[in-house]
Amino acid sequence: MMQWLKNFLLRLLALQPVVITERWQPEWSTFLQEKVSFYRHLRGQEQTRFNQRALLFLHTTRIESGQLEVTDFDRLLVAASAIIPVWAFPKWHYLNLEAVFLLPGAFNQKFECGQPDSLFTGMVGTGPMSGKMALSQPHLHLGFDNSRDKHNVGIHEFIHLIDMADGDCDGFPESLRHYQYAIPWFDLVEKKTREILLRKSNIPDYGASNKAEFFAVASEYFFERPGLLARKHPKLYHALSELYQQDTKAIARELRVHKKALCPCGSGKRYKHCCMPKN
Repeated sequence: MMQWLKNFLLRLLALQPVVITERWQPEWSTFLQEKVSFYRHLRGQEQTRFNQRALLFLHTTRIESGQLEVTDFDRLLVAASAIIPVWAFPKWHYLNLEAVFLLPGAFNQKFECGQPDSLFTGMVGTGPMSGKMALSQPHLHLGFDNSRDKHNVGIHEFIHLIDMADGDCDGFPESLRHYQYAIPWFDLVEKKTREILLRKSNIPDYGASNKAEFFAVASEYFFERPGLLARKHPKLYHALSELYQQDTKAIARELRVHKKALCPCGSGKRYKHCCMPKN
């Protein structure tokens, strides 16, 4: 196990990026149409721009594993997790990320799976993990398979990287929003954290851990269940909408296709027989 861990860290610390492909493959669009609701919302040139940004991300970020075969579909979900939060910022680049390492399940601080303390599904950080991200591969997929549980570990960890882009993981990304907005944001965070601790909130409990985790958990909620967030926490929804420059509630409303209608992907099939999520 220690030899595997040593090899793992050596791979993470390597600096040369790996180019996985030269061209966008048609089956990748089909996969994203089926798995990623955000992608289904995009039309024409917007999907083309998404594809281009995904390719750029994949060409500059290594995605690998020592315990499982990493597929193009794994890579696409990592790329989608990276792009969705910063969609309104087309010049954004994750300069604080070099590699993403996928593991076969939840893991512990030694990156071991299947142990009693294997409770992590995602991790970014400093020290040996600086510029690196670890993700549970099955939980990465689950985040997109279940779009109603307010959890998406891929998006969660990329939110941390966005937060850390200004040099401090403090729960407010100055890289996206001027610091003059930080005081009202932290006032809102304090109020919402207090509600979580008093069991008067439907925001996941983990959001009360600290300001950085609240930001990541609330952002997951924003991208997964925007309509519910807007109803339950209108001020929080408005603050996140201003921050990300996205109206995810409008996106979700547009995506409510009747199951017997023709699928918006253009296949000619009914939505329920094509791209409608199983959940």
